[in-house]
Amino acid sequence: MRGGDGILGVRSSARSPEANSPKIRTQFLGRREKWLVILGVALHAIYMLSIFDIYFKTPIVHGMEPVTPRFSAPAKRLVLLVADGLRADKFFEPDSNGSYRAPFLRSVIKERGRWGVSHARPPTESRPGHVSIIAGFYEDPSAVTKGWKANPVEFDSVFNRSRHTFAFGSPDIIPIFCGALEHSTWNSYPHEYEDFATDASFLDEWSLDQFEGLLNRSKEDVKLKQLLQQDNLVVFLHLLGCDSNGHAHRPYSTIYLNNVRVVDQIAERVYNLVQNYFKDNSTAFVFTADHGMSDKGSHGDGHPSNTDTPLVAWGAGVRPPVRTFENHHHENTVRFVDDHVHDMPTPADWGLNGFERQDVNQADIAPLMSTLVGLPCPVNSVGNLPLGFVNLSKVDEVEAVLANTKQILNQFLRKLQLKQSNLLRFKPFKPLNDYSFVLDQIEHLISISDYEAAKMLSENLRSLALEGLHYFQTYDWFQLMTVISLGYLGWMVYLMVHVLQEYTSLPRKFFQNDQSVYLQTNTKKIYFLGCLLMGLVCVILLVEHSPPLYHAYFAMTIFLWVRIFREYRFLRALWSYMLGKEIRYFAKLLAKLLASFIVSVFVLEILVKSFMDRKIYTWIFLIIGVFASVYLQYSMPWGSGLPVFVWLACWFLSIFTLMPAEIPDNTKLVVSSGFMIVIIGVASRYLDMYSRESKFWLSLTHEVQKSKSNIIFLFQVLLVAFSAVMVPLSTYRRTEKQELLVLHQVINWSIAGISIVLPLFSPTGLLSRLTSIFLGFAPAFLLLSIGYEAVFYGALALALMAWILFENAYLHISQTSKSSSSTSAMEDDLILESNERCLRLSDMRIPLAFMVFFNIAFFGTGNFASIASFEISSVYRFITIFNPFLMAALLIFKLLIPFMLVVCTFTAITKMVKVPLLGCYFLVIICSDIMTVHFFFLVRNTGSWMEIGNSISHFGIMSAQVVFVLLLFAVTTLYTKHIQIRSSKRHSRKHM
Repeated sequence: MRGGDGILGVRSSARSPEANSPKIRTQFLGRREKWLVILGVALHAIYMLSIFDIYFKTPIVHGMEPVTPRFSAPAKRLVLLVADGLRADKFFEPDSNGSYRAPFLRSVIKERGRWGVSHARPPTESRPGHVSIIAGFYEDPSAVTKGWKANPVEFDSVFNRSRHTFAFGSPDIIPIFCGALEHSTWNSYPHEYEDFATDASFLDEWSLDQFEGLLNRSKEDVKLKQLLQQDNLVVFLHLLGCDSNGHAHRPYSTIYLNNVRVVDQIAERVYNLVQNYFKDNSTAFVFTADHGMSDKGSHGDGHPSNTDTPLVAWGAGVRPPVRTFENHHHENTVRFVDDHVHDMPTPADWGLNGFERQDVNQADIAPLMSTLVGLPCPVNSVGNLPLGFVNLSKVDEVEAVLANTKQILNQFLRKLQLKQSNLLRFKPFKPLNDYSFVLDQIEHLISISDYEAAKMLSENLRSLALEGLHYFQTYDWFQLMTVISLGYLGWMVYLMVHVLQEYTSLPRKFFQNDQSVYLQTNTKKIYFLGCLLMGLVCVILLVEHSPPLYHAYFAMTIFLWVRIFREYRFLRALWSYMLGKEIRYFAKLLAKLLASFIVSVFVLEILVKSFMDRKIYTWIFLIIGVFASVYLQYSMPWGSGLPVFVWLACWFLSIFTLMPAEIPDNTKLVVSSGFMIVIIGVASRYLDMYSRESKFWLSLTHEVQKSKSNIIFLFQVLLVAFSAVMVPLSTYRRTEKQELLVLHQVINWSIAGISIVLPLFSPTGLLSRLTSIFLGFAPAFLLLSIGYEAVFYGALALALMAWILFENAYLHISQTSKSSSSTSAMEDDLILESNERCLRLSDMRIPLAFMVFFNIAFFGTGNFASIASFEISSVYRFITIFNPFLMAALLIFKLLIPFMLVVCTFTAITKMVKVPLLGCYFLVIICSDIMTVHFFFLVRNTGSWMEIGNSISHFGIMSAQVVFVLLLFAVTTLYTKHIQIRSSKRHSRKHM
């Protein structure tokens, strides 16, 4: 770099009075930086937990009394049929012959019932779908952190409120709702029945047989017969066939479409069984599905094929069909949860345009079922009673809506009570301040028989209550997100102050001008004020009964800013130093700082986007290849093939993020990669051996004993070639379904183990040691590869070599461009005890390049955010007997190898350009925390499990990077700590 880069110029050994001697100063700095690392680990661990207090706080509250409806139940019992995984379009549309797949339910729609589309909210999975239908609320978002089958909290449901519930179906669903319910009779088939290799429609027949058997047993069991004759009964049949067949055969397959017919036949048989048994026409029937199915046989997201499910209701308390002569369905004032537009036209091929359609939110089904059998709505339900389905008198209709409104309002009042009783300064939800007056007004309107006005007022009050629930659910968001954001900002500022103090030229300049810069005269006052503020905040949080983690968030943030204010003299001196310069110099300095900041943030924001679309790395390396090669071409006055190599290496690496994340098996490609790795190693060895006397390659090479280095190199090459040979031999045994020979296992383990150790004995020159590390990890990586990821290993190594050569060329250009007068100044750049120079503003390129390479190691061959995205067959050349811990360890080791190459290269580059490794590490942490803050705001608590999980894992990965990178540095230090860089001074003396 020409000259000094503004405020980041030459570093001096002058420091505070505490560090007058180099030894004391080194010890002091070491202790401080250990403390900084510990602080960083604690901060990221604590702040990582904050997303569960902000985004994943359960919406469920307890302590509300159920609202008993003030009308007579139109039905004595309810039969709920849920066809798991049934798409609305496949249910309603005709087949290729023009006949409809559900003739019985279509006759119900046209003759005795109501129909519509139930709109589910992501995640469109079985558990949350059934929770919405039966409990009336959308799955507790904290469930994503507790496991699919576990109940994070106890919740109320229609089954809980019933006199008795009979349920039959899947072992994944039935126990969730009936497992702990005393007034229930239930049964589920074994998990082994769910065999994707068969037609799963027999599972639906199993549920029907269980119900039919129940009715038959009641003819001999007097108690059972008496129970069946009572009111407020619920029968639930879970029909899993469509879901299993859709996963196995896709929803457009003959098996899936035939299962729709099976489901319709079961609905007809259930109807006939109930009618023949009870003979009282007091049964209500509801048929629906928990979610749909994509064309690929999956579900979970918000695509209409997953969110649109059929809904058919008939029987006691259900309105008869309403004929219409327009393509129209009921105008509903409730916004659908999946953002579907209201009054969407019914497809013509459904053949139902002449019958009024009633679309609902999935959670609306729970209050519908409760109303039909005269039960209180589940206390945590957020569903709105769909009046278009119920056949009640006007007064009962208003009473039903009012009961639904009061139930939601009770939730709001309970949350208001909990917040108001704890908070010192409470902000109420103003639109509901006069809710009691509105309730009185509704009662008055009912008393004077103005039912339409009472119903409208009840519905408006219900909408406000739902808004109030959301208000209290997000009440603490602004406060917590502000505290966490200030904490991250404080951490980054504190790290930057540390880097400026310890790794730049500022200490010498300030110490020479004003020795009071580092005097800590007011430290006690600052700490006292900080402790006072922290104590005050903790007392307030205690009074408000805030969770313990709230104390940790506030304490960490206050502590960081107290530490920053402790350095106020240094910051004031920095500001005075900048203002004291000439306007032209100040403008130039400000422009450099601003340009560096903009470029850094721009690069980091691109990396954030790459977590959602890994193809971005293709564009990154295509652009880097062009710019780097153009810079080298015009900056190097001598002829060289270096620009071409850098260009080709970057473009070669750009290919891999275009490839599928699911790696297909290709043994030949793995073998070819082994020989490509050998060629790369030989080329690097050639460069190391025949360029040692060149001044340009001075930093990369080292004088060694040729015989020793040649033996190690040849042995490593043989191990790589041998591993490439073992790949097809081991794979052949597996493809032929034969057990892996013990001899093959021993050879593979031996090759991998020996090759990893050999780099420790290689020559200590930069190029020699990195080549040895590259060859040392190659056999293990090849033996753990199944396809193109083996080629990625070589491509990554070539790109890392291009990075090294670019930095070497940049260093050489900077040195040769300096005048003789500035050469002596450069000698003063070095810190005698560590042989390092200060950090300059231009050195920011090194941490940014590290971030790019580190992140492509995440996504070059898949998605590191989900270990499930990597193929478990990768470990079959080492072990075939199921051993989850050993297999996971091998898989994780394979994933770590590219990261280790990147960290080794980063360490070697810092040694080559003589910048402090820890200083660059702190800059890397600042960069990663800029990304962490962005991901903090991108965490999602709605959407599919995959979308929610990915947003958590992205935030978690970046939060853990401070520890992850540090551990990688600790491991790779074994390989890189002995790397030696030849100085130009010693080289010139040797020639003299």
